[in-house]
Amino acid sequence: MIKVLARSIREYKKASILTPLLVTVEVILECAIPFVIANLVNQMQAGCSMDVIVKYGLALIIMAIVSLIFGGLAGSTCATASAGFARNLRKDMFYKIQDYSFQNIDKFSVSSLVTRLTTDITNVQMAYMMIIRIAIRCPLMLIFSFAMGFIMGGRLAMIFLVTIPLLAIGLVLVIRAVTPLFRRVFRKYDALNDSVQENVQAMRVVKSYVREDYEKKKFGVAAEDVRKDFTRAERIMAINNPMMQFCVYAGMVFVLSYGSYAVITSRGLALNVGQMSSMLTYSFQILMSLMMLSMVFVMITMSIESAERIVEVLSEESSLTSPENALTEVKDGSVDFDNVSFKYSEKADRMALADINLHIKSGEVIGILGGTGSSKSSLVQLIPRLYDVTEGSVRVGGVDVRKYDLEALRNQGAVVLQKNVLFSGTIKDNLRWGNPNATDAEMEEACRLAQADEFIQQFPDKYDTWIEQGGTNVSGGQKQRLCIARALLKKPKILILDDSTSAVDTRTDALIRKGFREFIPETTKIIIAQRVASVQDADRIIVMEGGFIKAIGNHEELMATNEVYRDIYRSQNRAGGEKDAQ
Repeated sequence: MIKVLARSIREYKKASILTPLLVTVEVILECAIPFVIANLVNQMQAGCSMDVIVKYGLALIIMAIVSLIFGGLAGSTCATASAGFARNLRKDMFYKIQDYSFQNIDKFSVSSLVTRLTTDITNVQMAYMMIIRIAIRCPLMLIFSFAMGFIMGGRLAMIFLVTIPLLAIGLVLVIRAVTPLFRRVFRKYDALNDSVQENVQAMRVVKSYVREDYEKKKFGVAAEDVRKDFTRAERIMAINNPMMQFCVYAGMVFVLSYGSYAVITSRGLALNVGQMSSMLTYSFQILMSLMMLSMVFVMITMSIESAERIVEVLSEESSLTSPENALTEVKDGSVDFDNVSFKYSEKADRMALADINLHIKSGEVIGILGGTGSSKSSLVQLIPRLYDVTEGSVRVGGVDVRKYDLEALRNQGAVVLQKNVLFSGTIKDNLRWGNPNATDAEMEEACRLAQADEFIQQFPDKYDTWIEQGGTNVSGGQKQRLCIARALLKKPKILILDDSTSAVDTRTDALIRKGFREFIPETTKIIIAQRVASVQDADRIIVMEGGFIKAIGNHEELMATNEVYRDIYRSQNRAGGEKDAQ
């Protein structure tokens, strides 16, 4: 785990190393100051001149200033190192997520990834800050103070050998008790974030069904679960403070009482006033260091679970990678499925696709029909290698897709998925996802093909119109057409429309398909649709059911030979006729 996290330090390694060095100098000076003060007290007791007092005073001022400077520099380098480490962690996690396949993403919920990128990294950042500064400062302070205390107070310093093990045992017990609670609470954080995300995304549905009270109650339950576990953990950790205070005050009382007794009975021979004052200071330093060290351990305990969750994301290897010496050129838009079977998980009981044999020529228009759950989307997602086949092979341009460079393969294919997504930005910004270098003329042409130009021209800002996150300020049909235009700008060899015209009327749908035939005849077009009218004029139509191909043919052939296709056609046309009659 530490090895994986340490990779994200990178350019902040210098600041991370410099912080402990600066802290070491600060601690040495802090421990030397009581020693100098003790000598000054003894000199004053012996009746020294003012020159001696001034000399000691100047030395103490210089030591305090230097200690302060080194402490300030340590604080600055510590902040730089911890904040930089957190930035690199977020960057590495985000980049890693971008490389994930759909299969990898399915292992994590969106809310869990958000929690890991925010709360978990903040916890690790705080722990790292404490490790490179306080976790270095406190042990050094303990060692130097104990050594100086033993030099100055002799047997009196043995009290520290009793208090330190007692505190250590107490710390171990506290940490063992709170660790499982923190592990559980972060999982509940995921549930809390999931509730918020779901509610915000589905706000229109919530309001239309007047389910605000239900959502409030659901959020309240999730928030209460987090509160209960945090309260339980904080109650256990609260024991830490009185335990530390008891040891601090018990130690100081012992030093003060026994030290005073030794000074009086020995008349300053066994222990003088200067030594006594320095012992009080060293006892305070030791016990405060122990208290700070306990805080460090508590923070580390909290962050261990966060660190493990971060490492889980960083260690997850994409199930889809480009091979060595990968091909970067796709010859044409031909697609071949050879004895293909596929399932989403190795643990799945049945195949989502089974015994698929399909051969599509470059430039062909292929329609795919089938009921819900017939695995239409699963079939087309294998072409750009969004998933890998379980058995058999998928070839594009006559070559197995697993031999291509992933980026090159996907650049030669454009997929307009079922769930259309637009990003916050202008229409131009969204269109340029298809081609970052697209000119205004190219964007307008793509929009005309997708039947989007007409409604864009009606906007006051036209192509500079701002699109809200998720495309909430445009209709479903407009969103679909913009997504189709974005795909066309890629000028792909293969264009896949996964039920991407369901929200547009039949006339617009027909015009989009007409534009495809006239302007991109060389592009292989695979259209998944619920309406027969959307695929009726395709070169071939594939009828799917239960993950199997049940029939292949053009409209006339299927009407003559396939009962399922005939039933779909008749039911849709009857429904349409009834609508028209009304």
